[in-house]
Amino acid sequence: MSLSAQKIKKTGRPLVLDPFFRSVRALSGVGPKIATLIENLCGSHYKDLLFHIPTGIVDRGYSPPLSKAENGRIGTFTVTIINHIPTTSRSKPYRVRCQDDHGDILDLVFFHARKPYLLKLLPLNEKRVISGRIDFYQGIPQIMHPDHIGLENEKDDIQGLEPTYPLTTGLSQKVLRKHILSALKDVPALQEWHDEALLKRNNWPSFYQSLSRLHRPQKAEDIYPESAYRMRLAYDEILSTQLTLALNRHHNQATKGRALPLSKTLKAQALTKLPFSLTAAQQSALHEIEDDIATPKQMLRLLQGDVGSGKTIVAFLAALHAIEQKGQAVFMAPTEILARQHYEGLSELCDSLGISYAILTSREKGKARAAILEDLASGKTDIIFGTHALFQDHVIFNNLQFAVIDEQHRFGVHQRMQLTDKGNRPDILVMTATPIPRTLTLTVYGDMDVSRIGEKPPGRKDIDTRLLNLERLDALTTSLKNKVDAGEKIYWVCPLVEESEKLDLAAAQDRYEYLCRYFPAEKIGLVHGQMKGTEKDAVMESFKNGAVDILVATTVIEVGVNVPAATVMIIEHAERFGLSQLHQLRGRIGRGDKDATCLLLYPPHIGETAKKRLETMRETNDGFIIAERDLQLRGAGEMLGVRQSGEANYTLANIFDHQDLITMANKEARLIVEKDPHLQSPRGEHLRELLYLFERDKAITYLRSG
Repeated sequence: MSLSAQKIKKTGRPLVLDPFFRSVRALSGVGPKIATLIENLCGSHYKDLLFHIPTGIVDRGYSPPLSKAENGRIGTFTVTIINHIPTTSRSKPYRVRCQDDHGDILDLVFFHARKPYLLKLLPLNEKRVISGRIDFYQGIPQIMHPDHIGLENEKDDIQGLEPTYPLTTGLSQKVLRKHILSALKDVPALQEWHDEALLKRNNWPSFYQSLSRLHRPQKAEDIYPESAYRMRLAYDEILSTQLTLALNRHHNQATKGRALPLSKTLKAQALTKLPFSLTAAQQSALHEIEDDIATPKQMLRLLQGDVGSGKTIVAFLAALHAIEQKGQAVFMAPTEILARQHYEGLSELCDSLGISYAILTSREKGKARAAILEDLASGKTDIIFGTHALFQDHVIFNNLQFAVIDEQHRFGVHQRMQLTDKGNRPDILVMTATPIPRTLTLTVYGDMDVSRIGEKPPGRKDIDTRLLNLERLDALTTSLKNKVDAGEKIYWVCPLVEESEKLDLAAAQDRYEYLCRYFPAEKIGLVHGQMKGTEKDAVMESFKNGAVDILVATTVIEVGVNVPAATVMIIEHAERFGLSQLHQLRGRIGRGDKDATCLLLYPPHIGETAKKRLETMRETNDGFIIAERDLQLRGAGEMLGVRQSGEANYTLANIFDHQDLITMANKEARLIVEKDPHLQSPRGEHLRELLYLFERDKAITYLRSG
């Protein structure tokens, strides 16, 4: 049996897909250097090359007589080589003089040229097809470093529309396109996995025809997001994701879990100890969670709520149901600051209820860490707060029944599943303070039920947001003295920790030193991601309860920091932040009884588009409106911070251009799973190929397990 066949047998991947998963190193002409560049750019398989889609078009069809050629146009010409004009000076170029059939002259210009190479490439008295940008020197048309030099019989391949691709340093358009077309020749057409009626209704060609047309466009519109070819491929990719989520949902509902009796004591006690009453929206969300807990299926629920809407207390009250049944709960956070915020914020309530709790991050070491792990494994600890450290294999729970994952998009689905494996299908509640548009919710959380807390707790005011030119920096700093004298605290957020030679942005360190010229140094604190956890804690504690009145920080304070006395948020170079990130930062203030102000500082020469983005922040405090606009402006991956996780990052689809396809695929995926949950029908077999092609391993695992 060949190595390839063994791999296919081991993975279960259909044999017909094997060419798509060949290494790019198998392509003719791809050596180790080019292979590494391609792998870093788009991936290591043929399919990665083929899914690296063009973003522009170069029209090489312009081919007038050279005497009528327009300056600056890209043209394609058939010429005869009549002379080589070498140079002995490094500052002067090597010229190759050519002539077209009308007798008009064209010079080809090369810097740092190698004469033997050019003599071989452009032999005297022979015809060549040349394509590149035309300019004029002393009245003679010339092309500097032509894009293409080919034989006469290659003219049809050179002339016409040429797609252009995102590149990496060291890899040219010509080389990349050559290998993409080579891979395209080697992969087969696949059996159709869509209903014929769907294809006919949308006028969609086959998968292979669509892929081929993207890389060999016949008109510029062929590569547009709304073209039939892009729409078809986008739908394939989106459906593979939605089918994965639908299969996950079916798997969770079909696998028998355990119903948790609802708390009769702890929850009631906790409610009496709270210094406030739950809002109607909080009560509604809690009831939805409790309905899930009471059923014998594993809960998978997303709790959405804007900054300050009270998600954490709802999650804690829900966790009490598990704790009362001698189960354990976990609160998972993406950063140590947020984990400790939950730990400290809920410690008093835990103490009053007699609940044993602990925290586990990378900071806990030695004997202290061993004691925490021992108490967790023995069941002595009821609830644990932590970060990625909780994913480690040696972290063992005695009886994990309830898991809260805050800011889920910072982790990813696979890590969520890791946490699931640490208990007997524990109920999972995912929380996010990043308002998410509906299409993005379907993309990232399509296997979950969704609850939303849409109102703020009583007394929470809208924050006054203003735009301020950085030229007024000194005047702003002077005006802050009144705030400090009144006992108010101020955040000052900078986008970089150290000054960058490439970006003229304020560094947190420099801004700290600047403010120390206006205020006593003991009143200024500095927090950034390069500091040790203990150092950050000490500064944060001084800001919350001590002498520090102005906290200079990077975005480490984006989520999880609660300082009621903080009334001013200054965000320097706000144009460099996404709208949702600005909204998160703004949510750190206005938590007390005083009016709060957010100041967005921008440079003198900001563009109109950037300024309009910032004006969105001034116009609304509604996180969902802001999220919709952020999605339009930045895309899903940047908005959620999942560029590396692969959860919201489509390759062929665009989450904004193809919103309707996401809704359509969500409905179709659910229907497919209702009718054929194990994909065993003839169409189901082809849908399995779709899942394998897009490497939806999670769904494939569910299919194997039946």
